Amino acid sequence: MDHKEVTAIFPGSFDPITNGHLDVIQRGNKLFDKLIIAVGQNPDKEEFFTPDERVKMIRELTSDMPRVVVESYSCLTVKFAEQMKADVMLRGMRNLTDVSYEFQLAMTNRTVAGIETVFVMTSEEFGYVNSTMVRQLALLGGDVSKLIPESVYHRLRKKIKKGIPGMDLDIPE
Repeated sequence: MDHKEVTAIFPGSFDPITNGHLDVIQRGNKLFDKLIIAVGQNPDKEEFFTPDERVKMIRELTSDMPRVVVESYSCLTVKFAEQMKADVMLRGMRNLTDVSYEFQLAMTNRTVAGIETVFVMTSEEFGYVNSTMVRQLALLGGDVSKLIPESVYHRLRKKIKKGIPGMDLDIPE
């Protein structure tokens, strides 16, 4: 029997990428022949890192994973998946709160675009971590060093100290 190569797309804003995202990427890398990390923009969120910065960080973090490709996109996720000839969408689930939202999204994507979704539960230690929380904690002077990769942490601190265009912040030292 011939083996059909399976390409998965793992979409997200990854602003910034967290250890939970990396956990899903590492496990997805074992499951699929090709894994496309799709760095998108969420119009409902204030952007912290540019798409190019996020792509660069993720490429550095996945450089030892030859089947992983990192691309940015600005269209509908299912359209990008179609352009990339992805067979499935990979989604990480952290907790019960994610289940309802992810289920609805998966059903919509299957109905609208015919793409199936594969869910991977994040490891327990990352079940509460999300990019929005990391940004908020960091902006208020909290220690997020255990929540994100070290290289991302250094870039985050540097960006905060330098100031973020368009954001009026009073960052504690």
